[in-house]
Amino acid sequence: MLPSPQTLSAFKGSQKPFIAASPAEKPFIASSVIEINSPRYFYTCAAGGVLACGLTHYALTPLDMLKCRMQVNKNMYKGVFDGLKKVASAEGVKGLYLGGAPTLLGYSLQGMSKYGFYEYFKYLYANLAGEETAAKYKTTLYLTASASAEVIADVMLCPMEALKVKMQTSSTPFATSFLGGIRKIGAAEGLNGFYKGIVPLWLRQIPYTMVKFATFEKTVEAIYKNLLSKPKEQYSKGEQLGVTFAAGYFAGIFCAIVSHPADTLVSKLNNVAKAEGETTGALAIRILKDLGFTGVWAGLAPRIFMIGTLTSFQWGIFDSFKVQAGLPTTGGGSAKKQ
Repeated sequence: MLPSPQTLSAFKGSQKPFIAASPAEKPFIASSVIEINSPRYFYTCAAGGVLACGLTHYALTPLDMLKCRMQVNKNMYKGVFDGLKKVASAEGVKGLYLGGAPTLLGYSLQGMSKYGFYEYFKYLYANLAGEETAAKYKTTLYLTASASAEVIADVMLCPMEALKVKMQTSSTPFATSFLGGIRKIGAAEGLNGFYKGIVPLWLRQIPYTMVKFATFEKTVEAIYKNLLSKPKEQYSKGEQLGVTFAAGYFAGIFCAIVSHPADTLVSKLNNVAKAEGETTGALAIRILKDLGFTGVWAGLAPRIFMIGTLTSFQWGIFDSFKVQAGLPTTGGGSAKKQ
């Protein structure tokens, strides 16, 4: 899915050493054989995205399962803790991680595309725009690069998202296994069964990812410029990763709010059967009318907690992976306070 080395050969940048130091530690010099903006760099970012998205989404499967069920039936549980208690009591740990397999696979593929293509498009668009224009309109660059990456990422995610929601929200067990669920959707609905939620998924994920990346990058810049006293390179790995976690959580709160109505629609689309001859668009309109304004915000509280935590750890894992590969953490540059 990522660009070939030949495609990227014109966009290679020069590698520079990443130096960070803390008064309490020896200077940290991270060096890597990976050239910034080379094919290997983008593949490394894609690998970091697999870990960042796959592991975090799988870990938070219980919260995601509760959120989906509360979107489908808002009266099912009194709240997050009530839901966790009831599911654990009735179904055990296995019940809490219902839908875990498609979650792990789907979000690993999504993370690979999201982070890999984000770095690629960010560099590509900056080169197309020119250095001066790219520097002047950095926020626009972050938004367009992340939106472009997410279009591709959601094509990878959508089939697994459809299976996950069906497994988590069906009143009776949807399938006895992961492969059984795949076969059941394919037999009943064909390819459309896996991709009928692609447009609502784009409506949910593209704004979500635009906010996630742009808010994160701008927050990191603001922390180094306004809250800390030194350039980024003078802080240790641990301190820089601390900035990453803080900026990630802040970005996650906004992500959850912006994308929640579309997230509710995705959950309902994969749970409500179409009427005879009804199109996906007509079904979506019917669902939105039934939900009303307040209905589309059902499950927002657990989702804010989930997405804030999720986004923080995703950025933390991604940047930790980059640092281990000898690459700098994301964002912040080396601008000093004015």
